[in-house]
Amino acid sequence: MAKLHFTDAAIRALPPSAGANRIDYAENDVRGFAIQTTYTGAKRFLLVYVAKATGRERRLVLGEFGPAPKLSVSAARKLAAEKRAMVDLGRDPWLEAKETRAKAEEQAERQAASFGNLLGAYVEYLKAGGKASWRDVERAIERHITPRKKLAGKPAEGISVDDVMPVFHALAKEGKLREAEKLRAYVRAAYTAARKARNDATLYAFSGFRIHANPLLDLDVSRPKDAVEKAAAAAKERKWALSEAQLQAYWRRIAADETTTGALLRLHLLTGGQRVEQLARATTSDYDRDAKTLTLRDTKGRRAVAHEHIVPLLPDAQKALAALQGDAGAFLVSLDGGAAPVSYHKAWEALQAVSRQMRKAGEVDRLFTPGTIRKTVETRLAAKGVSDEVLARLLSHGLGGLQARHYNAHRYDEEKRAALKKLRALCEQPKGKVIPFKKSG
Repeated sequence: MAKLHFTDAAIRALPPSAGANRIDYAENDVRGFAIQTTYTGAKRFLLVYVAKATGRERRLVLGEFGPAPKLSVSAARKLAAEKRAMVDLGRDPWLEAKETRAKAEEQAERQAASFGNLLGAYVEYLKAGGKASWRDVERAIERHITPRKKLAGKPAEGISVDDVMPVFHALAKEGKLREAEKLRAYVRAAYTAARKARNDATLYAFSGFRIHANPLLDLDVSRPKDAVEKAAAAAKERKWALSEAQLQAYWRRIAADETTTGALLRLHLLTGGQRVEQLARATTSDYDRDAKTLTLRDTKGRRAVAHEHIVPLLPDAQKALAALQGDAGAFLVSLDGGAAPVSYHKAWEALQAVSRQMRKAGEVDRLFTPGTIRKTVETRLAAKGVSDEVLARLLSHGLGGLQARHYNAHRYDEEKRAALKKLRALCEQPKGKVIPFKKSG
């Protein structure tokens, strides 16, 4: 350990250390004021002292040597004098700096583990898992949580029902009980997933949140009598399906539409009213031209791996699919030649346009959606004797039972194809004239 008269020029002239870091102390200067030089030639100022409380030697880093924002000799000397005065008063600036850094890191961690970030992690978790619902969750969070900066910034581990209740009170006051119910499900599910992250390595998106319990289990959205009646009426409305005559009127309109939107609506109907989101995910590798089938991937519910759902394609469905395909990309169900998949909104807009025409013509008394077509398929086929099991296989719902998941390996291809043929026949009135015969006396 050499002693040196510290000047900027003298420090710059110091050669790199030959081995371990070298320390040179200032001559006739602040006691313990030193410069440390590494083997690469990097230099930083230190204050070396013995802490009175512990008797341990400390090497407090004051800063790097160099032009601003680094330290010159005069700036480092001033800082060394301030820290030396603290040492002489019995304080330990090295330990105090360490504790300050620890508090800052803890505060940063707490800010990162906020309620808003927890919900954001839940969205990413759904997105990474291929869950189409992530968009709905994200939109709900952006509408109701993100604008409330204080709530969104609160540590997730410290959230209570009282904290979030103003959001739900506001929704209830506006009569948006269904929206409140959905938001409640989202925030509770986020905490459930974060809690499981403590024991499940695959839930790494929630690392750092330290959630040990779900604080929102008691969060409830009850419905008053009038709201219950309104919900019952809405549920009844949702069960409405097209009659055979209305289905045939719908088919006549979309069969005559030679645009890609017409082809989209024909494919949607003739595959049984499959979910648009699943049709949109289909790529060229999902189309088996030899078997005349389309493989869809159902990610709804708690599935970690998408369920492969095989849909037979009738000749008219194959023609509709061909009209939607192009050379621009890999997506099968597309309005721009395969470059991008069709969105639900585009399908909804196309169907709304047809339903408006039908209402104007007196063919229906209300507008309908892609979900109505799905209900229509199930209702009309059930009326024609298609079993619930075949309908479940055709529409990919209710397949989460033990028997379906582990024991029943039958794919129901022929049964589904037969059901779709019945559907296709329903789309047009029977040809010919039915002549009643009198019974002989």
